Amino acid sequence: MSTCLTESPSLSRERIIEIARTLPADIRVLSQLTELLQNVDSDLDEIAELLRRDVTLAAKIVRISNSPLFGRGRSIATTEEAVKCVGFGQILKLVGSATAARLSENTLQCYDISAKLLRDNMLYGALAAEALARPAGIDPRIAYSTGLLRSVGLMVLDRVGRGDSASAPLFAPSRWPDYLTWEKRVFGISSCEVTALLLEEWNFPPEMGAAIRNHYVTEPGEQENALGVLINVANGMARFVCRSFQGEENLWTITPEKLAVVGLTEADFEPAIVKTEASFEAASLALNA
Repeated sequence: MSTCLTESPSLSRERIIEIARTLPADIRVLSQLTELLQNVDSDLDEIAELLRRDVTLAAKIVRISNSPLFGRGRSIATTEEAVKCVGFGQILKLVGSATAARLSENTLQCYDISAKLLRDNMLYGALAAEALARPAGIDPRIAYSTGLLRSVGLMVLDRVGRGDSASAPLFAPSRWPDYLTWEKRVFGISSCEVTALLLEEWNFPPEMGAAIRNHYVTEPGEQENALGVLINVANGMARFVCRSFQGEENLWTITPEKLAVVGLTEADFEPAIVKTEASFEAASLALNA
């Protein structure tokens, strides 16, 4: 039988943060960008200076900004040019796309999630959340960032599992009903809790962490968190187009009650998928350019 990590008590906060530092992207850049975009006094030069701090991310931003989606036929050579070309309206999507590309460089072996599926889920979930945000009265930028980063906890736990030489079962749908059950047994903590902890550590808006803790909507009262329900519905959309993870598929059932929380009806659902699919295809082309 394939193995991962020995079944263990809950990981410490310090250990989680330590493992998160080994992720291939400095997610704190996205946190600081979110803060700058919420400040009406911020300017594009400040944003460019922030993005230059992560050299690898900056290079990827420049490359993506030359795609038809962002570059509009211009030749862009620097971070400053990229930021000024896309402007405030598109900068979060540009940086989000680059972040998704960096975070999804490797397969999540313990979860049996391919690098491509990881990237597709991150991008689709972010774009779906953004599309759903306005009917729900939620800031689209916050919704986008929450949808994009909700899987960070899976990445951290996967690294914990792959970094230990002892043995315990990998996730298998024939043995475990979902990731949540498996994570609690093997790691003593859920990936949702890990993500929420890290978003707090990196100073993201507090509502993002609270939404991730609740976005599986499995417990009484979790449906009262509108952003969490929005992320759940966004992933229900991802499931509908085969861009969800096998260990979560039973959590994304779309119900009239969930749709009501995000300001939609069942009749609105298919048009939302069509709109998100178009945005996703454009973003994917930009990453592959």
